[in-house]
Amino acid sequence: MNLLDGLISSFVTGVSALYNLQVERRDVAINQTKSEFTGDYTVLIFPFVKTLGKAPESIGSEIGEWLVQNNQDVVAHNTIKGFLNLSMSDAFWTRALRVIISDTKFGYSPRTGEKVMVEFSSPNTNKPLHLGHIRNILLGWSTSRILNACGHDVVKVQIINDRGIAICKSMVAWQKFGNDATPASTNMKSDHFVGEYYVAFEKAFQAEYGAWQLSDLGKSTYIDKKKVDQDEDVFFKDFKNIYFNSFSALGIEAKEMLLRWEAGDADTKALWQKMNQWVYDGFEVTYDRLGVNFDKLYYESDTYLLGKKVIDKGLQSGQFYRQEDGSVWVDLEDAGMDRKILLRSDGSSVYMTQDLGTALQRYEDLGVKKMIYTVADEQDYHFKVLFEILKRLGEPYATGLHHLSYGMIDLTTGKMKSREGTVVDADDLIAEVINEAREMSIERGEIAVLPPAEQDDILRKIGLAALKFFIIKVQPKKRMTFNPEESVDMQGQTGPYIQNAYVRIQSILRKANADGQSMALADDISWEQQEKVLLRHLFQFPNLIKEAGDKYEPSLIANYSYELAKDFHRFYHDVRILNAETDNAKQSRIILSKTVGQVLATAFDLLGIEMPDRM
Repeated sequence: MNLLDGLISSFVTGVSALYNLQVERRDVAINQTKSEFTGDYTVLIFPFVKTLGKAPESIGSEIGEWLVQNNQDVVAHNTIKGFLNLSMSDAFWTRALRVIISDTKFGYSPRTGEKVMVEFSSPNTNKPLHLGHIRNILLGWSTSRILNACGHDVVKVQIINDRGIAICKSMVAWQKFGNDATPASTNMKSDHFVGEYYVAFEKAFQAEYGAWQLSDLGKSTYIDKKKVDQDEDVFFKDFKNIYFNSFSALGIEAKEMLLRWEAGDADTKALWQKMNQWVYDGFEVTYDRLGVNFDKLYYESDTYLLGKKVIDKGLQSGQFYRQEDGSVWVDLEDAGMDRKILLRSDGSSVYMTQDLGTALQRYEDLGVKKMIYTVADEQDYHFKVLFEILKRLGEPYATGLHHLSYGMIDLTTGKMKSREGTVVDADDLIAEVINEAREMSIERGEIAVLPPAEQDDILRKIGLAALKFFIIKVQPKKRMTFNPEESVDMQGQTGPYIQNAYVRIQSILRKANADGQSMALADDISWEQQEKVLLRHLFQFPNLIKEAGDKYEPSLIANYSYELAKDFHRFYHDVRILNAETDNAKQSRIILSKTVGQVLATAFDLLGIEMPDRM
């Protein structure tokens, strides 16, 4: 229920009665009145000025007076230029709060019956999850929860990149340097264990490449190149991939292993399965720490051959064409893109082929007509091409595709590089923010009296709230820098700051219960201005969830939570609650505080963040 439906209806009726003009409800724009003006809600008058041929101040004044006379909820009005500011009655606020407290799923929409797929995480099995994955995971997870709150049936999936040359590099390194070590024998988390060998391969390759540059062959190759390129650094940087493919002994081993894998060699497959399982086991521990899960997993080793059916369909419809060498292409130049290869001359797939086939497979598996891909913005063009191709093929789900694109995430120490081992592992970062929360807690000393297990659980919730909120509050497309110390600041725009508002509310409720305070809302309440500020925030929540779902924008919920918590902290400091002036005031403020706590908890739940009862 939209709590302003009655006001919108009255406005429409008033325009009709005063000016004999029929106005559509959707054309009535109502927002919260800005703090520098008097009023609770503001109606935009400008859209009606041209039709009525009157000054906006006159229209606002006439409609405002009509509303005061004909709608008992409106008690006063004023017009500033084209903005009609309306003040609502105490009875309106009381009735509206009752609507909220009677709705156990306040903010949630009725079920739509529409199924939506959200893909996120989608890691490689040659290294552990890192900070970049965390931003992906948190965006995908919170988006899935928000879409569920919007009434959709959400299917959470990931495609695991479990094949290819990068995977083979880890396998080669383990064979060469591992001495049959295992995660158990080294007492190392299993995905971290495999990641060490990916880094070991790169270090060995760099040493091999450096030695080659000093060899006779390397020098002669360099001399030939230098005739056309005087920049030694650029030459060796550009030549690195050529060296890997044409000269490197390690490169040859990795490529030969990939060929054996593709040929189904039993020993290679067995090693691949063993090392991948180590990684999967490690991933599950990290996912559990982050509080996320998936409904269905796809593996690139299964999907990389998909797409042939889509290619055949495109050739038959004339959307694709075949070159003389047998390769298949699509021409997207008329859509501002280029020509794109879809099938190599030898019949092998490219990534686009795989993604086309995977989209079709997911439609057949899940019956979803809306698919959300959570992938970094470096793949913007890829998804633009993918969606355009599916649109041209007339796929029934083509209009429901969305790339949830996000910017890269850095640390205060700079960029991360997986191959050089300079990434920040997700597990290490989780441990760091929990440790930051522990140090903050020691300074405050407020949970020291609790049992150690309870302290640890509270610190886990605070640390993860710090990490998650700091990332989610940033609009996805923006590149960001993560600062662990700043993320736990109790006075900043942080998760712990919002948790502290919730904890304060729980303390109020415990004291109220101890006093035997009634939780029934009285009829004759006179609401203070700061209480109305909180009430307006609360009433905004359902529309905000819908907006966040429509825009795939979890940061809207995060920043709403911060504003609500900030206003509650101000209310807590400025207004007497448990020792209020009257019993009615005490009762209403306790109930209002409880409702704020419930909405904060719901908002954080949508973001995948837990609330502690103490901190």
